[in-house]
Amino acid sequence: MLLEPFANGSSLPYRLDPRCRIVSALLFSLVTAIASRWQPLAVALATALLLLAVARLPARQVGRRLVLANAFILCVWLLLPFTHAGTPLVAVGPLTATVEGVRLAARITVKANAILLAFIALVATMPVATLGHALRRLAVPDKLVHLLLFTSRYIHVMEQEYQRLHNAAVIRGFRPRTDWHTYKTYAYLVGMLLVRSLARAERVHDAMLCRGFQGRFFSLRPFAVNRRDIVAVTMMVLVVGGMVWLEWLRTI
Repeated sequence: MLLEPFANGSSLPYRLDPRCRIVSALLFSLVTAIASRWQPLAVALATALLLLAVARLPARQVGRRLVLANAFILCVWLLLPFTHAGTPLVAVGPLTATVEGVRLAARITVKANAILLAFIALVATMPVATLGHALRRLAVPDKLVHLLLFTSRYIHVMEQEYQRLHNAAVIRGFRPRTDWHTYKTYAYLVGMLLVRSLARAERVHDAMLCRGFQGRFFSLRPFAVNRRDIVAVTMMVLVVGGMVWLEWLRTI
């Protein structure tokens, strides 16, 4: 089953044109990723939190995704302060954390969370099929759009196929251990999964050809930019423009 926990709702982001939401998220993320001063980064984080509040998404599901993302950022905090050159801050055994390393890790944390929250509020609130059609309307190549749509559809099918193969091995007495038998068994599982994936792909391709597929997917939902979309994009451009001014133009 395709999991889209944020795809249905009635708040403001759901009523905006998907193309405007994608462009706004990309523009916001690009400037946030490049910025290095605290003032624009604070504006970016505040904007992302405001977008999340306007979207009115379930706090528990959003928090779960933030925890997963920040689990990787924790590795940055464990390594970067002790490997970045600069003014010593604190010593932990033979390792010494630097002020510049802590600041860089903090900036990375703020950037990552701001971009993630903005994408959850603007992009994750649309179905994957709508996202694909919106990307196609933005002149993204058909092959990339098809790759996105097929991956989102069949990655869960492949996961279910793997679970069936794994359960069949467990029923036959397989118990994972650190030995060559376990490694060979998992190698066989991956190989069989690839073989079944290829066979399923051929069946799906033949079925699509029988239904007249000619390389394009069509959407029943018309895309139209209205006044509300223009106002929303204009506000995002103003926010991004303010970040640019705080980052580069303020000192000129």
